[in-house]
Amino acid sequence: MLDQLILFVASLAANFFSALSGGGAGLIQFPMLIFLGLPFGVALATHKVASVALGLGATLRHLKESHLERRFSLVILGAGLPGVVLGAVTILQIPERAATLALGVLTLGLGLYSVIKPRLGMDHAPRNRAGTGLAGGMAGLFVVGFLNGSITSGTGLFLTIWLIRWFGLDYTRAVAYTLILCGLVWNGTGALVLGVIGTVAWDWMPALLAGSILGGYLGSHLAIRKGNLWIKRSFEIVTILIGLKLILS
Repeated sequence: MLDQLILFVASLAANFFSALSGGGAGLIQFPMLIFLGLPFGVALATHKVASVALGLGATLRHLKESHLERRFSLVILGAGLPGVVLGAVTILQIPERAATLALGVLTLGLGLYSVIKPRLGMDHAPRNRAGTGLAGGMAGLFVVGFLNGSITSGTGLFLTIWLIRWFGLDYTRAVAYTLILCGLVWNGTGALVLGVIGTVAWDWMPALLAGSILGGYLGSHLAIRKGNLWIKRSFEIVTILIGLKLILS
């Protein structure tokens, strides 16, 4: 019962901040699973399955005020899902320390980039929706999908910043796309692949799923109420903390 309580509280906190900032649940949830005794591969598969519930909780809130465009959603799914599958299949072949260090440097860079760009993500100005601009954006989505399928900590943040920087979304819309499409569909695909080729600690799932759904809903609710500036600051704090944690761990 104590382990289940720890799982629930950690999952609730991780997914609350993830829904608020557009990613980063793995900062708390994934290392916590390892700390409680799961091997790396089992913790990876278990976290990926539980993270689908974050997308579910966030979807329940965001769909009430959704600005998602059907065509653009299909672009994100079509370009990113092949990368998710490839990343999930190859993750166990990549040296863990090298992958973690590289991800930490990139994640820290995202936060610092947002800090030095005060208007980044504050205005909704769609661009690169056709031609070579769209092709470049889809290539970036494939790379982000690969990271999502392979490495767990904070990769939703990469999708959030890519949607803002390349496609011109504001933070509110970018986070909605990330939580619904990445959190629910991308993570669901990665969870399916890892569930087939790996092992999931199903007896740990009830507490993880409850914390993920509730945290995802509450974090999304606060993000919608507070707006772009609040989300931007949350994004910067989460990315910098995740980057430093991954580099120093």
